[in-house]
Amino acid sequence: MDSEERTTNRSEQKSRKILRSLIRKQPWDLLLVIGTGVSAAVAPEIPALCSWRSCIEAVIEAAEQLEVLHPGDVAEFRKKVIKDRDLLVVAHDLIRKMSPRTGDTKPNFFQDCLMEVFDNLEQHIQNPVVLQSILRLMERGTMVLTTNYDNLLEIFGQQQGKPMESLDLKDKDKVLQWARGHIKYGVLHIHGLYTDPCGMVLDPSGYKDVTQDPEVMEVLQNLYLTKSFLFVGCGETLRDQIFQALFLYTVKNKVDLEHYMLVLKENEDQFFKLQADMLLHGIKVVSYGDCFEYFPEYVQDLTAQICKQRSPDADQVDSTTLLGVSGKQILKEVPEEMQIVKSFLGQLDYNQCLIKCLEVSHILRGN
Repeated sequence: MDSEERTTNRSEQKSRKILRSLIRKQPWDLLLVIGTGVSAAVAPEIPALCSWRSCIEAVIEAAEQLEVLHPGDVAEFRKKVIKDRDLLVVAHDLIRKMSPRTGDTKPNFFQDCLMEVFDNLEQHIQNPVVLQSILRLMERGTMVLTTNYDNLLEIFGQQQGKPMESLDLKDKDKVLQWARGHIKYGVLHIHGLYTDPCGMVLDPSGYKDVTQDPEVMEVLQNLYLTKSFLFVGCGETLRDQIFQALFLYTVKNKVDLEHYMLVLKENEDQFFKLQADMLLHGIKVVSYGDCFEYFPEYVQDLTAQICKQRSPDADQVDSTTLLGVSGKQILKEVPEEMQIVKSFLGQLDYNQCLIKCLEVSHILRGN
């Protein structure tokens, strides 16, 4: 492809239509599900971030170099990665092989292999556009869940001064707080995080305590019923056993829901078949283009359009003209009301809190 053709393709890509039902969502109505595509776009130099298969292959390579697996086991696992469709099973077996024979996964050599694979992640952030977009949505109340082992989003967010927090399903109290919207910059890792491999579980049985806890399951499944999930950089997420156990198996009437999935359209027939299949899960499949290079720019454009949407309340109350004074003056006049609003609207930004403050102020003043 020459430069002229590439320029034409990019101009066509920029004019791609985005579903109005998606860009009309308010940020706090969304829950982002982040997959390996996000990490691959941000740190392309680390093959282990590109896919589940690449991650397992990298761990096997590290195990060979660190001599924590017998050469025969290394060869066997490499064959399984190529032949076995269920990579979760392969990963589970790999962890067990590097763990004590007691059946306990703590301590294990798997942790050392992951540390080798994901060493110095912060030095490999090359294209932070997608992370910037995600943080922009989080600032406005969007929740984030990931199937990834890495913490690139948290690292980048901390660099931007955000109080990022990595969560996993082992900590019930934290999960409940996050699910109820009380941890604004929390990222829920449903597979665990490489910095705490002992908390990593690769099959639903490992989360038996979670899936059998009615309080946790209710609050998590309520998210699937009340939020619009936006799958970003996800390939096989809906086939993921843990995701299925948490959201899909017991959530009824999924076809009545409205979720979204951004995908690469490599094959037209496969793409439209996927669209039809995913509608059964209440998921609208949207193509960001036929080239992965378009992914960051599409996410950036999508985020910009979502964030510029006015809140329904903004149409009723103009925060710049109501009472004929500036926003800062209003806040000085009604500090108690603002504290009340902030106590239950912690996810809203300054302008939205201001609008609610004014509404409460008028009620309390009898206007």
